[in-house]
Amino acid sequence: MPRDATARCPSKPAGITVVGIDVGGERKGFHAVALRDGNYYGHLPNKEVQAKEVQALLQWCRDIGARVIAVDAPCGWSKDGRARPAERELMGKRIWCFSTPTKEMARNHPTKYFDWMQRGEKLYKELKRDFPLCQELPRPHEKCCFETFPHAITWQLQGGRAEASLKRKQRRDLLVQAGVDLAELTNIDFVDAALCALTAYRAATGGKCESFGEADTGLIIVPAQPKP
Repeated sequence: MPRDATARCPSKPAGITVVGIDVGGERKGFHAVALRDGNYYGHLPNKEVQAKEVQALLQWCRDIGARVIAVDAPCGWSKDGRARPAERELMGKRIWCFSTPTKEMARNHPTKYFDWMQRGEKLYKELKRDFPLCQELPRPHEKCCFETFPHAITWQLQGGRAEASLKRKQRRDLLVQAGVDLAELTNIDFVDAALCALTAYRAATGGKCESFGEADTGLIIVPAQPKP
């Protein structure tokens, strides 16, 4: 069952930098957006730094002083070929999501469909050296990384009204409502990365979040739905 946490930090101290990452295949690479104190702070790829390789992305996170990193990619594999518990719980709330395969199924897929998930695995492996993977809901100011999912973020913040056909508008609208400057978010990958960063900022500053699943196959952490 989803677990939630009420805000445990009454104030939001200045200087908190967070990063959201959208994971793509080898050709597309990673898209990352940083927020500082809830405001747009930077993105990758940019004119100076590309984001095809994990090490370049990780170094950028270190250089900007990131504290919490939220990633749109599975942080664990299925153990039996069925959807992970986190995914089953989301689908139980009518939130559509991918079903993560076993590691062997992903590796042996004839069209390499799951290559982006394998790149996500490499990313988490390196991130965890500096940003421990959350085994439970993160505490305010804790240095960590976790898995999240833009469609579920949208669903939660929209009160269950996330529509795939409207995803560009709905997701951009949520960022505008949060005060995030969209000028540099020129495609849906940057928008999704920014939504992940918004969730990271909420977690970093004690905002109310929910987690789905269990630590063994991976938690998915998203904002809690606002009260009516």
